[in-house]
Amino acid sequence: MTHPFRDPTLPLHDRARDLLGRLDPGERVAMLHQVSPGVERLGLAPFRTGTEGLHGVAWLGTATVFPQPVGLAATWDTALLRRVGDAVATEVRAKHAADPTISLNVWAPVVNPLRHPRWGRTEEGWSEDAHLTAYLGGAFAAGLRGDHPAVWKTVPTLKHFLAYGHETDRAVTSSNLTLRTLHEHELAAYRGPVEAGAVGAVMPAYNLVDGRPCHVSGELFDELRRWADASLDGSLAVVSDAAAPTNLVTGERYFDDHVTSHAAALRAGVDSFTDNDADAGPTVARITAALDRGLLTAEDVDRAVLRLLELRLRTGELDGDADPYARIGPDALDLPAHRALAREASSRAVVLLRNEGVLPLGRPAAPTRVAVVGPLADRVLTDWYSGTPPHAVDVAAALRERWPGAEVTVATGADVVALRSTTAHAYLTVTEDGDAGPVLAASSPDAGPATHLEVTDWGDGLLTLRAVARDRLLTGAGWIVRATATRVGGWVAQESFRRHHHTDGTWSLQHVGSGRWLRVQHGSGLVVAEAHSPAEAERFTARTVRSGHADVATAAAGADAVVVVVGNDPHLAGRETEDRPHLRLPDAAVEVWRTAREAHPDAVLALVSSYPYVLGAETADARAVLWSCHGGQELGHGITDVLAGDVEPAGRLAQTWPAAEADPGDLLDHDLAGQHATYRFADAEPAFAFGHGLTYTTVEYTDLVLERSDVDAPAPTHAHPAYGDVPAAPARSVRARVSLRNTGARPAHELVQLYVLPGELPVPGPRRLLVAHERVVLEPGEAREVTLAFDVARLAVWDVAELLPGAPADWVHAGALRVQPGSYTVAAGTSAAELPVRAALRVTGSAPRVRRIVDEPLQAHAFHAGTGVVVGDLSREAGACVEVPAGGSPGVVRYDGVDLDGCSTARLRLAATRTAASPVRLDWRPAGERHAPWLPLATAVVPRPVGVDSRYRWQEAAAALHEAPVGPVDVRVTLPPGARLAAISA
Repeated sequence: MTHPFRDPTLPLHDRARDLLGRLDPGERVAMLHQVSPGVERLGLAPFRTGTEGLHGVAWLGTATVFPQPVGLAATWDTALLRRVGDAVATEVRAKHAADPTISLNVWAPVVNPLRHPRWGRTEEGWSEDAHLTAYLGGAFAAGLRGDHPAVWKTVPTLKHFLAYGHETDRAVTSSNLTLRTLHEHELAAYRGPVEAGAVGAVMPAYNLVDGRPCHVSGELFDELRRWADASLDGSLAVVSDAAAPTNLVTGERYFDDHVTSHAAALRAGVDSFTDNDADAGPTVARITAALDRGLLTAEDVDRAVLRLLELRLRTGELDGDADPYARIGPDALDLPAHRALAREASSRAVVLLRNEGVLPLGRPAAPTRVAVVGPLADRVLTDWYSGTPPHAVDVAAALRERWPGAEVTVATGADVVALRSTTAHAYLTVTEDGDAGPVLAASSPDAGPATHLEVTDWGDGLLTLRAVARDRLLTGAGWIVRATATRVGGWVAQESFRRHHHTDGTWSLQHVGSGRWLRVQHGSGLVVAEAHSPAEAERFTARTVRSGHADVATAAAGADAVVVVVGNDPHLAGRETEDRPHLRLPDAAVEVWRTAREAHPDAVLALVSSYPYVLGAETADARAVLWSCHGGQELGHGITDVLAGDVEPAGRLAQTWPAAEADPGDLLDHDLAGQHATYRFADAEPAFAFGHGLTYTTVEYTDLVLERSDVDAPAPTHAHPAYGDVPAAPARSVRARVSLRNTGARPAHELVQLYVLPGELPVPGPRRLLVAHERVVLEPGEAREVTLAFDVARLAVWDVAELLPGAPADWVHAGALRVQPGSYTVAAGTSAAELPVRAALRVTGSAPRVRRIVDEPLQAHAFHAGTGVVVGDLSREAGACVEVPAGGSPGVVRYDGVDLDGCSTARLRLAATRTAASPVRLDWRPAGERHAPWLPLATAVVPRPVGVDSRYRWQEAAAALHEAPVGPVDVRVTLPPGARLAAISA
């Protein structure tokens, strides 16, 4: 007899419920860890969550490496991204066919909006626009999922929920979000893929949100699962990030013990605990103890296990021959189609930032001498989440292939040196040490080729040293320094060094990964990383064997074409665990550029990086600048295809390149409006705007006509429509006809972008908002009218005064998205900063809702504006409040449109983290009169803090009103440092 859970014709939930019922309590608890054992009596294999597939299968050997997501996003092409996702899923299936323990639950895509370009993990995201992030990342996820209606090719996981955007103290800091930022920016990045059924899991972030760790933010998990009701029957698995459950106690110190914290996480909605690596013992023990102590029920466990079983069943694990993807075998790796797709994606991701007639190369005749200079001239670098590419084509190799008759010269710009030990009186050389491999020792009496080290400066003092004769990097991973590394890599990079210059001109070298300084052992002469300070370190006399700048100058001066390839190493100075130290192009890269430019005025600056740069005056004379992310195995082909004009430039920035370092604001501050951050709120002129990217021709925008210039505002809602969706209801659709013409001699691959610029509104909107785009190819001289449409509901802002009937009674739903009546401008062009054609749009609708305090208490965190305050946690498990950090200045929050009629006493729900130096003060002014003076309304005494949990000891303080204002008013509340406010009622 076949058990129902093995019947693929039955509904997924019924199968999972049947299987759950056959598991005993211990087997169920064991499934809550990332690595769960098999159940032999039921034919269940061991299982683990999580295969990394950010832009190719990672950490599992050879696999196709596609461009980083930040580069894939520059294509703005969902069809391409679906194909890339599908190829990655095929290779995951191939790995699974070879080793069934490899999970079909893929931990990708990352959909954290790219709020700040200093974030170390910028390379993993898609765009600074949350809706565009959902649109692009959702397409990649849809490719991972596959097209079969029942069986998923893989089960994608959205990362990292929520408000994750910095590495600095990432596991202990709180991302403080207003309700506007939460709904307009953060949640929007996740909703589209979940509602579309493109993902089956979500991973919470390490950080806290509004004072509560993401891993116990149950109200946010509930919201995710509401979105999944239609597409996934609410079954969305939540898998923890690595070691995050333990961090609830050890790092965040949010709970006193692991049993309590694990129980809270499971109750909140975490289903799978990624903790203690493959050792499930601590997780099982903690969950079991929580059950014994009554902190959890069997139903809590069953709910989580059921979702994990549904995730597994989606992959066809128990479907036998009914799994349409079971035929994918271990050899479905590095397929010709995948190689072609990787090249296509790499070329489509290249963005032409500037061109003053230099590109494309090869006009009027093919070059006979090409110089490719810079540290990335002949290297293809991979990042932490890359697989091992089956092959890699660098820029120099691709240029040789493109112009086989040309002499292509490479000059990396790195000095080649020989280092002489001042204690051993010998030069460092690489020698064989039996099975230990090539080791570095002070043993050569002269500076012959075996002693030559290429010193590459990656900026901010970070160096790599390559043994030239072996083409291997020095690594200090094993105490003894060896020349064995093909690239910088690892969770902690072991191939980087810092140089200390002594006053006598000698060097000492610090191995960055260990923090230890190099010394030369007595007797053996081996170089080891063990000294604790420069004073204890070996001193080396450096002889420059070959000058990197001289090589660059020579190569550039004798060339017909010069390409300067500079950027970052993805494992250094900006990656997971490490934010960028600044936004500037490193000085060493600038000097390589200056050297080449001075020798050849038409040198091309090709930037290969994981993130935007602030390009200073030193590169302002570059007549041609292009950017590529680390484009994977086909990086060189992708760049060369565009340089040569074989592929028309099609990439467009999905993230602003600022003109000044201060423009993006504070890395740790998530208030986009207050920081003037991202293209939506920025008032500073960027170097290269969101959406920017040139073609090899010129396109003129001549007109924009709206099919109607008046539209009614839709009813308030809790959901923005997904970007790219056009409403079925004509009343909500705004259609714009944009006229443009190719005025040049080459085809134009144009990205027509449509924005809305709100006028002055009661709740200030963004300065500009992307609402639609369309890719078109215009032949030389061709004119075309392009129609773009968007849902007027995309213009909604979160209005905290709104109240939707039947809304969940939680802090997340205090307010609603409302389209405000007023004047808007619809504009089209080539980027957020270049919008030459415009038309007026008028939205009609009702006035803002007034909150009547006698009927509806003001939730403190539902404020219209605030300074010096943060949103905090009402309790450890639920709710929100506002608080003023202790030790600072008083904070102010403002509530607009409040009706105090019938209220003689304001009742404030207060708590404190320190003794308040002053009372809470309430003031008022007539609603909407922004220049009116504030008048006294009431004062209230903040209760004294009592005990270690005083922040959660809420008390009511009554404050008699000095007067009873008539009509709607704005209320301002001034709170002393350490005060926490949950609500104000009558």
